[in-house]
Amino acid sequence: MRIALVSVALLGAWSVGLFARGYWTPDEPREADIAWRMSWQADKAVPLLAGEAFCEKPPLAYWAAGASIRAFGAGAWAARLPNLIYALVAALGVGLLARRSVGHDAGLAAAAALATFLLSYQVLVWLATDAPLLAAVSVALYGAYAGFYAERTAERLCGYTVMHAALAVGFLSKSAVAWMVPALAILVLVVWERRWRELARWELYAGLLLQAVVILAWIAAVYRAPDGTLHLKVFFWNNLAGRFAHVDAPQELQYAAGHRNSPGKYLIELPMYLWPWTLLVAAALKRAWRALRARRAGAAAELRPVRFALAAALPSLALLSVAATARNVYLAPALPGFALLLGWWTTLDSRDRWDVWALRGTAYLMLAAMLVFAGAGGLLFAASAPRGSLAIAALGLAAAALLAIGAESAARHEQSGRSQLSLLLAYCVLLSVPAWPLYREVDAWQDLSSVALAIESDGHGRPLILLAPDETTQAIIDMYARSDAELVRGPLDTASLAALRERLAREPDALVVTLLPGRELVGAFLRYAERFTKAGRALDDELPPWIAASGLKVAHRYALPNGRRYALLEAAR
Repeated sequence: MRIALVSVALLGAWSVGLFARGYWTPDEPREADIAWRMSWQADKAVPLLAGEAFCEKPPLAYWAAGASIRAFGAGAWAARLPNLIYALVAALGVGLLARRSVGHDAGLAAAAALATFLLSYQVLVWLATDAPLLAAVSVALYGAYAGFYAERTAERLCGYTVMHAALAVGFLSKSAVAWMVPALAILVLVVWERRWRELARWELYAGLLLQAVVILAWIAAVYRAPDGTLHLKVFFWNNLAGRFAHVDAPQELQYAAGHRNSPGKYLIELPMYLWPWTLLVAAALKRAWRALRARRAGAAAELRPVRFALAAALPSLALLSVAATARNVYLAPALPGFALLLGWWTTLDSRDRWDVWALRGTAYLMLAAMLVFAGAGGLLFAASAPRGSLAIAALGLAAAALLAIGAESAARHEQSGRSQLSLLLAYCVLLSVPAWPLYREVDAWQDLSSVALAIESDGHGRPLILLAPDETTQAIIDMYARSDAELVRGPLDTASLAALRERLAREPDALVVTLLPGRELVGAFLRYAERFTKAGRALDDELPPWIAASGLKVAHRYALPNGRRYALLEAAR
């Protein structure tokens, strides 16, 4: 009964995040265009963004999303349908790992934790390559544990082969970063447990042949295509080494220039990544530290899951902290380690005062989040959202609040298992019922397809030029307007404006699409902050001076509520 209840709750939370919204920035419109292209392009080896090679990621995620689009259409739900499989595989992989290393109850708790950490939930419901990577790493860690602690050769070979098979899938999802967490975990365990012989076992390396067959087949396909050597350099040099250090490359391939890292960034942000289970993970770390320091006789086997969890989580956190770039999703493959540690903690027989306060504190934090959710939602959507949607959101918040209150009461009476289940259900209700109408409202801010369709309608029959577009603009024009728009590359400076004038001299009837600075402020802000909103509108109405200086005028403007603003320009006559 407990497994069924948790499964239904997780499935509801995933489904709302996956299927109740359109494509959102950042990144999803770009990923959607690549997947849409993959659904019909002849050469499947290299992903294409608006017809140009996109060599940041290998193509597996785009193959899956493209196949779904080809089968069910280009809707956002269809492109994200494979993510449901990734979510199930990720939860199953960590669940099996915890069950094998700790026990049945730990498996359920670890799977639920990985499915609902704020960062892993974001990864699993977002259209990007990180979801299949997380699923692959979760299964690879299960195989690594099975192989590392196996007592028989056949069992060891089977475990390590599972690891290599999963890493082959992870490599085709997001390149060699798939190896980071499992490889560091094994190396750290070898040093920690002084099992140097493990590095010499043939079973550890036999599965590399499987990885080599899969990876080299794809590399060969890329190499045989036009510009194959250049594409491979971007895949494996600019996009891998260039994430950790500055490399010699053109400006558009300087990946270290964006998402700059800073000392302690990941550690500072870690509590948010682990939300809402941050306090529970802190309690688990405290108990793990105490158990490791005790070093009781005969306890080595009992502490295997603790050592494995720490080896899977902390070394990657340290390595990423010294990288040149930093994005929260880079740490997602390390989250199975934290989930395993939390699964181990849930099975402990005795509870100290800190454990109880961690459960009660989590309930209080969840109630506070519900108040913030209700306040922000009321401010932003009270006027625009239908009454039925508001009623659904209110009922969902009420149900989640009652569950959180019940969890606090159970923790106070030292009913740990009941408290944990109530907290999970409260969070899943929050991710499902109130989130559904919220997503519908936010979709109005993110409806870039309507902008692209309007641009195509207004520019019908005339050449279209994209001026210094970002990837999102390229994607929406390619998917919803036309696939033959000309491109003037950015940044928007003297050189790009000179190139634009040359294009217009050849095609004076052409229209120019440009992204305007600022955002359109509408809706509830007009009533609650009228004075500041008017000032914001006046600022938004000002056009960049380069438009008039280039001999252009605005033919049409487009704006999404509290979203992006575009202009369609033409030559002034």
